[in-house]
Amino acid sequence: MHENYKVWFFAGAETTDNRFNIFTGSYIRLMTRIFETDFKFIRGVYYRNSMLNVIWALNNAQNQIINPENHKITRTAFNQIVNDGLSADTQLIITSSSSGSVVAAQVACYLSEHNRKNSCFNKPLYLVLGASMVATDSPLFRQLLKYQKEGHIGIIIHDELQDAGDNSAGIGGTSRLEAYRNAFGIMFPILSSRFKGPSFLNAHPERGHIHRRKSMTVQKAIDFITIILIKHRLAGKRYMEKAEKVLSEASGEEINIT
Repeated sequence: MHENYKVWFFAGAETTDNRFNIFTGSYIRLMTRIFETDFKFIRGVYYRNSMLNVIWALNNAQNQIINPENHKITRTAFNQIVNDGLSADTQLIITSSSSGSVVAAQVACYLSEHNRKNSCFNKPLYLVLGASMVATDSPLFRQLLKYQKEGHIGIIIHDELQDAGDNSAGIGGTSRLEAYRNAFGIMFPILSSRFKGPSFLNAHPERGHIHRRKSMTVQKAIDFITIILIKHRLAGKRYMEKAEKVLSEASGEEINIT
């Protein structure tokens, strides 16, 4: 009998329910090939304006949201997850990227607190924070570690999914002031003593900011899946082998993301 997995994905700021960059579209399609109906993309939590998504993430990357049920974004994401056939033996895996990692971290806290008596599922959830704005010295990240120590969260993958040289990693900092100072610095490095160019606003496929360049590649999706499912075997041997097969088939092919 196969284990029961449910895998969710919180995408970054450029995403709407029906618009994806190359990385996001590729990740969704490849993970759907691997998990079929057990992989879902969180919908209904994104503003149409990507800057508003970034602002929400900057405002909420530092501390656990109090009363997340009163906030539309966390409530909407939470309801999608708990109302999608979770059972006692479900292994829940939450994956995320960029500003979406802030929403994922907040929802992981929400789920952990809500599930203290195993009312939704019995197994600790797994959390993947890729290309993440969440700083590891923030109170929010420390809260995730606290839930992990208490047994509500199992594996957390963070460091391995930050691109070398990406100065947007962890820009949420430990306070909103620090978050906005960091955001200003990576957007206008010429005015910053801490950050160097290119600007985060530069989306040129060769000379642009590494975070933006990586988001334009299928390879980023392949790298994510390789670390999550093959290196760490987050969904066990069966899905590790399926991921190897799907990635092998995808190698060199053009993935349609429209």
